[in-house]
Amino acid sequence: MTELLGFPALLRLIDERSVAFRATVASAPSLDVQVPTCPGWTLFDLVRHLGGGHRRWADTVAAGPADARPAETAAQSAPAGLREREALLAWSAESTERLLSALREAGPDRGCWTWWGTSQSPQTSGAVARHQLQEVAVHTYDAQIALGAPQPLPDAAALDGVDEFLSTCCATTSAWPHEAATADFHATEGPSWRLALSADGARATRLPTTTAAEDLDAATALARGTASDLVLTLYGRVPVDSLKLDGNRKLFDLLQAWEPEE
Repeated sequence: MTELLGFPALLRLIDERSVAFRATVASAPSLDVQVPTCPGWTLFDLVRHLGGGHRRWADTVAAGPADARPAETAAQSAPAGLREREALLAWSAESTERLLSALREAGPDRGCWTWWGTSQSPQTSGAVARHQLQEVAVHTYDAQIALGAPQPLPDAAALDGVDEFLSTCCATTSAWPHEAATADFHATEGPSWRLALSADGARATRLPTTTAAEDLDAATALARGTASDLVLTLYGRVPVDSLKLDGNRKLFDLLQAWEPEE
């Protein structure tokens, strides 16, 4: 069974992907380049969004256990009028370091507010690090595709990303409003995951690597692809048809349209 990334590896990959993100933006002909995977956004908007997110999560982690997210502050947003690329990227680098510093200070087990309270992911700084890795990995892809040179997500980030998305963004205690079903996701690198959907909600399970092919085929629907393609599909960056699908393909459409109640 695939092991989850440890806390030091998560921090290292957040830093690496953030550096790759800024390098991509630095190579663009203009900050006004449109980002097709984020309709209506330019690279300028993408940098501000990611940097602001790093700062907000840094403050959230630093605040510790809480029933609500800390109030937003002016320091979490890029200064008005900051349009010069070098200065904007310096602000972005500072934003990343604020996030990493807050995570290092907190360690992986400290509690903090998160929006995924009813999921299978804990409300801890370690879970924030996992999700922030996916945030920066996917947005790096967004920046790359804006320049016409998309690259797959790094293997370690992608493999952890499938597990993280299913356990954080899909798992819920809200009732599945359709017939009970199971959706399996198989990475060509080896690991597989099962999402069980029922009136009790949605629960994700990592399957043993020894799971027989016929057990996977018994799922209501099965999606096969590289871990990178699975993550990018789950985040809506590439169409589900880019994966190899078996069983009831409509289940994936229902999953993408589902908005569980809070």
